[in-house]
Amino acid sequence: MLVRPLLTRLKQRYPDAQIDVLAPLWTAALLRKMPEVHGGIVNPFPHGALKLAARYRLGKKLRAAHYDQAIVLPNSFKSALVPFFANIPLRTGFVGEMRYGLLNDARKLDKHELPLMVERFAQLAEAPGNAIQRPVPQPRLHVSEEQRRSVLKKLDLSVTRPVAVFCPGAEYGPAKRWPIPYFAELAQHLRGRGYAVWLVGSSKDREIGEKIIALGNEACRNLCGATELDEAVALLSCADLVVSNDSGLMHLAAALDRPMLALYGSSSPQFTPPLSDRAQIIKLDLPCSPCFKRECPLGHFNCMKQLTPGQVVQYLPPLNHEE
Repeated sequence: MLVRPLLTRLKQRYPDAQIDVLAPLWTAALLRKMPEVHGGIVNPFPHGALKLAARYRLGKKLRAAHYDQAIVLPNSFKSALVPFFANIPLRTGFVGEMRYGLLNDARKLDKHELPLMVERFAQLAEAPGNAIQRPVPQPRLHVSEEQRRSVLKKLDLSVTRPVAVFCPGAEYGPAKRWPIPYFAELAQHLRGRGYAVWLVGSSKDREIGEKIIALGNEACRNLCGATELDEAVALLSCADLVVSNDSGLMHLAAALDRPMLALYGSSSPQFTPPLSDRAQIIKLDLPCSPCFKRECPLGHFNCMKQLTPGQVVQYLPPLNHEE
């Protein structure tokens, strides 16, 4: 969702432009919800894989589309290869690892002027030397009532009670994940207040969901791995409350403008905050955080362990019947 303001700005500058996005297959359903996007191109390369010959073949295949410009968001050498092999005449991105030549519109990033990732992406939609338009618009997603009903029926769910959606995973690594027993304790508290609790995430998060349920939450629904991305978005749109680690689902919940508690440990809301006024950021300002590591380099994980369920409960918004 952090790319949405970039796409919006490109459409403002070039109303007749055809914008295609090279992205992983799992993002296809999300891209279809963005009116700025003409089509998606599957990026088949796993994180960290060079696969030089395969990148060359994909770039050669894309030559037939005669793209005028490629905007490369990741800062890696690998990510700039396909546009170069595709002979795209204007290849825009920030100076990164060994990318001179691969990019011919290489911009120098001013991290102080552009502290947020969403701002950095938006800057690449501007002409060189031009400042971004502020404030950068908050990305928004819309889910129709028909879509919601369809997903609820498929998964045998109802919204007759207030719904709390937990997003207990984080693809980047365990240092971004609030402890499983803490999610379990919070689930018990919310069920005591009348909430139905749904656990949403990818198949990689299913074991996390099972452990939360095993800790006294048999009434919760573990939907991790049970949905496609567009179905997960529909479930998030039903939430009266979302509790999430810093993750992709957190940004989707923010784009849906749901009431949210966003839990931060090793990462920083000064870089990737949830872009919604209804999101509350909860973090401990420890001297060692943010470290931006996948695992705690000091071994104690205090940035999350010391953020107790009792502290998080204090941030819970009132239910309508409690107001």
